[in-house]
Amino acid sequence: MSPLPSVETADGVADVVDDIDVVCLGESMVTFVPSRPGRLADVPSFARGIGGAESNVACGLARAGHRARWISRVGTDGFGEHLVREIAATGVDTAYVQRDPHRPTGIYFRTAGERAVGSETVDGSGGADGKGAAEPSEPPEPLAEVVYYRAGSAAAAMSPALIPRERAWSGRVLHLTGITPALSADCRTLMRELTARAPGRPLVSFDLNYRVSLWQREEDAERGPAVLLGLARGCDLVFVGEDEAEAVWGVSGPAAIRAALPEPAVLVVKQGGAGATAYARRPDGTDDVTFEPAPRVDVVAPVGAGDAFAAGFLSGTLRGLPVAERLRHGHLMAAAALTVPGDLGTPPSREHADQLVALDATRWGTLRFGPGWTELPTPAEKWAETAAVEVSDL
Repeated sequence: MSPLPSVETADGVADVVDDIDVVCLGESMVTFVPSRPGRLADVPSFARGIGGAESNVACGLARAGHRARWISRVGTDGFGEHLVREIAATGVDTAYVQRDPHRPTGIYFRTAGERAVGSETVDGSGGADGKGAAEPSEPPEPLAEVVYYRAGSAAAAMSPALIPRERAWSGRVLHLTGITPALSADCRTLMRELTARAPGRPLVSFDLNYRVSLWQREEDAERGPAVLLGLARGCDLVFVGEDEAEAVWGVSGPAAIRAALPEPAVLVVKQGGAGATAYARRPDGTDDVTFEPAPRVDVVAPVGAGDAFAAGFLSGTLRGLPVAERLRHGHLMAAAALTVPGDLGTPPSREHADQLVALDATRWGTLRFGPGWTELPTPAEKWAETAAVEVSDL
């Protein structure tokens, strides 16, 4: 895609658009996590972080060496300043983030076990976001409390008038999620425009990211499933959690989900700790079906793992890797997120990830990841260290 000419942002600052691999569009918020376990009513203090499905993907891609851009709106408040600064620090381009002097930046408070579809426990299956399983003997973790303060936020005002399509289409890939259309009617209109097939549209990626709390109003609960289905059908690459599909559409199992979503060229069904199945459309209209199991993970917190999986799969897509390798890269990025307490884990180096992805099925099946695993030496580094010791002992 050729670079776009310079344009004026909402803040009146000229931007020069460079070569971008992926544009991620959606709301990010400042998140507050209790300093110790317990109910929100009982904990004395909170640690500040950042959270947002789309910006999580952008950060993961930037850390993996890709050129990523995040487009959104924040308030002209300290929280908005913190968000933009932290996301930009990972290497993400934030030139098109708009500041709104009349609307605030969204914030939310959560404890450690948040799940996308509002189940009663985190049972070790990884849920819609988790990609690895805890040990079966471990007791189930209580469902987290999550309290949002995002109504009327700056991001909820996103619309076609404020977010020009040429900006959103300024990369090789546009990544969206099902969170954005739940924020407002203007956001739904924007999503429909960005997913409409028209000349110049990049590959459009869509992660369902069903959040039941965002569709709680009666009118939203009734139209939400149809809105999400229509958007997913208009995209080229779609990520759906198996439990999400059952919760929002009453569809169970990868084959049934594919039958409900025949349009996307690639459909990835995330199956919790079991793994993920990808359906890739052949020229004759049939599908190549690929399943890759997830490695075992000692889970610290499940939040953000689904976003990391999408980042890993998109990274493999940008590199032109086979579908099976894209799935494995998704699993590895998810494992990095699962083994840290926040939304963003440090991904393994590309060399390290490629070596793990190249393992045969038997060795892949023996992998188990715990906290800090991405900082350990790669197999090649371990060999080099051993060889140096052997040579020095001669």
